[in-house]
Amino acid sequence: MTRVAKWVFMGSDGIALPALRFLRTRPELELAAVFTQPDRPSGRGKQARANAIKQWAEAEGVPVRQPDRLDEAALEDLRAASPQLVLVMAYGHILRRAWLDCPPLGTFNLHASLLPAYRGASPIQASVASGDGRGGVTLMRMVRKMDAGPVVDAEAVAIGRRDTGADVEEKLAAACLPLLERNLPALLSRQVQTTPQDESRVSYTRKLVKGDGALDFSHPAEEVARRVNGLFPWPSCSLEYNGLPIRAGLADWSGGETGKSPGTVVDADDSLAVAAGQGVVHFLKLQRPGGKMLAAADFLRGCPIPTGTVLASRTMPPLVSEKPLPAES
Repeated sequence: MTRVAKWVFMGSDGIALPALRFLRTRPELELAAVFTQPDRPSGRGKQARANAIKQWAEAEGVPVRQPDRLDEAALEDLRAASPQLVLVMAYGHILRRAWLDCPPLGTFNLHASLLPAYRGASPIQASVASGDGRGGVTLMRMVRKMDAGPVVDAEAVAIGRRDTGADVEEKLAAACLPLLERNLPALLSRQVQTTPQDESRVSYTRKLVKGDGALDFSHPAEEVARRVNGLFPWPSCSLEYNGLPIRAGLADWSGGETGKSPGTVVDADDSLAVAAGQGVVHFLKLQRPGGKMLAAADFLRGCPIPTGTVLASRTMPPLVSEKPLPAES
């Protein structure tokens, strides 16, 4: 007879759904409860909506807990579930020692980067914007310090030239499955082997805000294009033409000198091509307020932007640091 271990999941983002669905099928596991963020206002009507994790749990008949603060009452809810194992992914809360020590088999986190790179809240966006060409998801034992726990294992994924943050999130969600399948027996048998993170290679990300979508065309075209791709769909980058904010959904770049000032539109046919500090940024998908995201050629037929137009640049706040970064206001 298979020995069943009770476990609790803590998370608030849909990236964890493939992992949850996979673990739900395992006969050696019983999901006792899901802890997730409280319902938040969203959409045009700002109605309070359940996140994807809560919706899945309720459909599966799994008890849901949504503490706003991880106080003693919330901790008692965790203890009442009697988990032997806790798995965390994109929860949005920092767990105190009493929470980490509650399950006898340990508390483990799935983090969407190849640690020690990109600790913090926005590792996917940072990995795309930085042009790494490679990302991954790391399974680690949680400690009190943010994303600093010893590493159990990791699963790498390729990041393509035109991959957006949404594309890479989908790849990482899928990468959780082989990672968990490899390591689940060790997690349940107390045979987990871990490796400390190399503190000399640590980098940090932060919670993103709308202002991070600014674009500075004095930077190299590759850097601008990767930022567009990395920050899609949230917070997304935008450019302004005649007072109209235009959302960018996909970009590429090319080399060569145009002889034009950064921000100058050098072509507006199949793509919106804009001179940068080095090379040219090619905006491939664009969206006007209230409209649909369109291929650039289709967008430009309905909203022409003449060659020679100079688009304004705005300072691009840093996304990565060697020290923890506060959110930009």
